[in-house]
Amino acid sequence: MLMSVDGKITSGENDALDPDRDWKRIHGVKEGLSQYYDLEKQTDLCFFQTGRVFEKIGINERSVATDKIPVTGVVIDNKPHLTRAGIEYLSGWLKRVIVVTANPEHPAKDTHENVTVLFYPSSIDFSNLFQRLKSEFSIDRVTIQSGGTLNAELLRDGLIDHLSIVVAPLLVGGSTTPTLIDGEAIHDVSELTKLKALKFVSCNLLQNSFLHLQYDVVQETFLD
Repeated sequence: MLMSVDGKITSGENDALDPDRDWKRIHGVKEGLSQYYDLEKQTDLCFFQTGRVFEKIGINERSVATDKIPVTGVVIDNKPHLTRAGIEYLSGWLKRVIVVTANPEHPAKDTHENVTVLFYPSSIDFSNLFQRLKSEFSIDRVTIQSGGTLNAELLRDGLIDHLSIVVAPLLVGGSTTPTLIDGEAIHDVSELTKLKALKFVSCNLLQNSFLHLQYDVVQETFLD
């Protein structure tokens, strides 16, 4: 994931603001952004993303992809944010597309041979989903690239094992700007076990004042 020094993963509170577009305009930041994209190319052959992000970056308006990459995309999409045209693009771009939804009328159903729809009747059970990815699709490792709210749910469920974060030399601010981990806050000291400690793995100073931080997540939280 890419974030600012104050933990923000975008430029502001609405979808009109986007770090991929905005941060490359900022002097002192744009010079080092390519390092993040270089690291992103080295991630797992299965990524975990949301339909909302794909809608935001214009997947639904893109021409059909012709160069397929050997990558599986797991896409969480209830609204739906993806249109049939967006599914068409993903199908042409990725080796395999797994759409996970609680929407029985999702446009991905009955489309392409390399598109699978996993339907949950009320809400998505992410623990069950990750088990199914392993047992049904032989997926052992997934690079999660979703937003702060979904990241928080996955973290609370013990489904995030490792963090790889590129920190841009930038302060964004804004109490409503999405961060790496958002979601519902804890409300009482009895919920402290929901917090996750981290074990340091590495810190690499990149060019142009960027940092690459890696941690393992300590799944069990013990309290004194």
